[in-house]
Amino acid sequence: MALDTRAVHAGRDDLVDLGVHAVPLDFSTTYPARDSAAEAARLDVFTTGELDGGLPIYSRVSNPTIERFETALAELEGCQAAVAFASGMAALSACLLASVVQGKPHVVAVRPLYGTTDHLIESGLLGTFVTWAAAEEVASAIRPDTGLVIVESPANPTLTEVDIAAVVAAAGPVPVLVDNTFATPVLQRPAERGARIVMHSATKFLGGHGDVMGGIIACDEEYARVLRQLRFVTGGVLHPMAGYLLLRGLSTLPVRIRAASATAAELARRLAEHPKVERVHYPTIGGALVSIEVAGDPLAVISEVRVVTPAVSLGSVDSLIQHPGSLTHRIMPADTRADAGISEQLLRLSIGLEDVEDLWQDLDQALLKA
Repeated sequence: MALDTRAVHAGRDDLVDLGVHAVPLDFSTTYPARDSAAEAARLDVFTTGELDGGLPIYSRVSNPTIERFETALAELEGCQAAVAFASGMAALSACLLASVVQGKPHVVAVRPLYGTTDHLIESGLLGTFVTWAAAEEVASAIRPDTGLVIVESPANPTLTEVDIAAVVAAAGPVPVLVDNTFATPVLQRPAERGARIVMHSATKFLGGHGDVMGGIIACDEEYARVLRQLRFVTGGVLHPMAGYLLLRGLSTLPVRIRAASATAAELARRLAEHPKVERVHYPTIGGALVSIEVAGDPLAVISEVRVVTPAVSLGSVDSLIQHPGSLTHRIMPADTRADAGISEQLLRLSIGLEDVEDLWQDLDQALLKA
């Protein structure tokens, strides 16, 4: 079936048989059972990261509502499995820890990345160490102890695109993690280009309304078992209510992405001709993100918007504007930001579902006043 159809039905295929229309929301933290010996045997299986399809035991191991979201996102990304976490950074942390516990702590990463991702990799807080490389340098950066290659495409905040298939080929047997938050499975599915690991900050477009936080990794079942083991012992679990909202968000994801992308493309075209805009960044695959480098004070532009929301994050139904150098990428040293192409004049726009003319008038007046 088409992606639009599966976005509506994935994770819900059994609802008719259950006799319900809305997805059941299970808030249980624990699940009763009279046969303790059988539960103990099942728990031994669960701690290996394998799921047996039976009733849950404890919500840190699994939850039926969250499993529906995982099933749906895996299907949309074309992967065997998905493992959800409390945030995008919790999801990334699990992948880094997976490399460490497998005895391969070296990471090859391509800048730019989301600022906190960059900081976590650079800091070595989880026992990894990194070689930063351009996309064409990945092959030469691989070592025997390399456990992960990390790319983000389109990248945050410059919207730089990476040839995912080429990076996968260069990485050889080393798994490639692609942060697909900006593109979503509507615009690209990295697994189809060979990536083993597809990451989302589900807080963004998957939720789509700025009211839920989560992260998720789509991957093969073997890798999913490792992530479930880590989630079980570290406790970075997604709340059932968040799983419910994220599954609901998937049903409108294609419609939202396409509508926002059409508006973003038109705004990118107009902004490229604006006298107060020095450069526009917009990816070839489209999407709802536009970054601009402005003449003058970028913070003054933010202070003048009235329709666009001046706030960090992205992917909501309302349009957002923020200054990466002050917020999302402030944690990076200034010289590192500059090396990654993140100018101090750069503003990142996440386009929502407002009318394009209202957004244009707001941005135009803000740019002229600033």
